[in-house]
Amino acid sequence: MPDPRTIRPLLDDDHLGLAAELDGFVREQIAPLGAPADDAAAREQGRAVLDRLGAGGWAAYAVPAEHGGALRGAGLRACCLVREALAFASPLADAIFALQALGSGPLADGGSDELKREWLPRIARGEVMTAFAMTEPEAGSDVGSIRTRALRDGDSWVLDGRKWLLSNAGIADLYAVFATSDPEAGTRGLSCFLVAADHPGLRFVGPQVLAAPHPLGEIELAGCRVPDAQRLGAPGEGFKLGMRILDRLRATVAAAACGMAARALAEARAHAAERRQFGRALADFQLVQASLADMATGLESARLMTYRAAWEVDRGGSEVTYRSAMAKLQATETAQRVVDAAVQILGGRGVLAAHPVDHLYRSVRALRIYEGPSDIQRLVIARRLPE
Repeated sequence: MPDPRTIRPLLDDDHLGLAAELDGFVREQIAPLGAPADDAAAREQGRAVLDRLGAGGWAAYAVPAEHGGALRGAGLRACCLVREALAFASPLADAIFALQALGSGPLADGGSDELKREWLPRIARGEVMTAFAMTEPEAGSDVGSIRTRALRDGDSWVLDGRKWLLSNAGIADLYAVFATSDPEAGTRGLSCFLVAADHPGLRFVGPQVLAAPHPLGEIELAGCRVPDAQRLGAPGEGFKLGMRILDRLRATVAAAACGMAARALAEARAHAAERRQFGRALADFQLVQASLADMATGLESARLMTYRAAWEVDRGGSEVTYRSAMAKLQATETAQRVVDAAVQILGGRGVLAAHPVDHLYRSVRALRIYEGPSDIQRLVIARRLPE
């Protein structure tokens, strides 16, 4: 499991106790689940993971304390510790936890007091699963191209459109749906709405299958009439709301990448120590030693950047966007290299479907895409370089 002592200067005392509790929970409740065999298994396991996160009190770290959760002032570093530990044991478990934070974020930031009281405590207990419905077939990084319509009709809004590449599609209980009331206005026309999975007019179209089993899919909104009371944030402020949530949580994606890289390094080290070729252990070959050294060095630097960014968020600093973009870029790109190097050290075992490193190889690639691909992060960083 990831060692919090290596990032000690960036943590508070209570984070160390949290990490120790988390270690035991992950070893006992998450690691034994293993990797799901296919999409159907991922959907079933996703609900089981959320049940365990709720029962263990860990789902609460996706929700602010004032709304029934456990996140307090230094919350993002705690959230990063949770994601890093979960990703080490199970990329799917990490995703399920992350989506609770992402999907409930617009509600916590922009919902009415009544909506918050109704839903957030249940989300914190793991009773309600959430989803963040922004991406569309023609709108990925270009959020201003969203075409799902939101037409005002008295005290209601009528939603029509499609959302795809949507995590938790078909198993979520609650969706934060981004839609436009004016397609020509770009990002200024976007608003966000809270829509329950069983709301008339919302339909699960079907799954979309990833290389690594994950509950991804598509939903359709057809004449989906939503009361104005379920609007999250002001009309036309959906883009700012969504970007604020993504900005705040971006460092946690970096933490997940570090968790996957740490697991890959651990598997590679164990294999190199045990595997013998040409009369000696792989770990005795200098080229293998060099590869392990590069993996460890890259991981250490990525972890430091990740928790530096999370510290910036927790202290309310002015460089959140800049630091978070750097952390996500560095950690996800590093994790890709570390996992690939682990596959190389394991050789044929590293591409067997049953091996954890093969599952990591198929899981880690998506981290360089979702919540802002690497090239977008580079543009964000370049625009904010210090003078």
